[in-house]
Amino acid sequence: MIHFDSPPKRHARIEIIPMIDVMMFLLVFFVLISINVIPSFGVTTNLPSSSTTAKVSLDQPVIVTISKEGAIQVNGHETQAESVAAQVKELAKGAVEPQVIIKSDGEAVMQKVIDVMDLLRTGGISKVSIATRARTQG
Repeated sequence: MIHFDSPPKRHARIEIIPMIDVMMFLLVFFVLISINVIPSFGVTTNLPSSSTTAKVSLDQPVIVTISKEGAIQVNGHETQAESVAAQVKELAKGAVEPQVIIKSDGEAVMQKVIDVMDLLRTGGISKVSIATRARTQG
């Protein structure tokens, strides 16, 4: 009788290094996405530049965005010009003086920006700032 040796049994191994690589890629992917997505409110604007840009520390500012096409958003929600002041007051409940930052596109019609500022002032909101980006010295 001929007796053949059976092949040795192979045991399954769990490889940790490829799993760690995949987890690191996922972590980096989610960090990069959250950095670029979470802070943005409303439409994308190309802010005008200023050589005297200053940091403003506001507690809970309401962001009013004006696109170059003239669309108005309050904290990322589309609105009509007539209801801007009412929406700002509603969003800034509890604040003694609501604080507003106007984030206007550099190519937006200046009259539209002034109209929004007038509507805010007639609505009783006096703390209005205009967002700009720092001008690079060149």
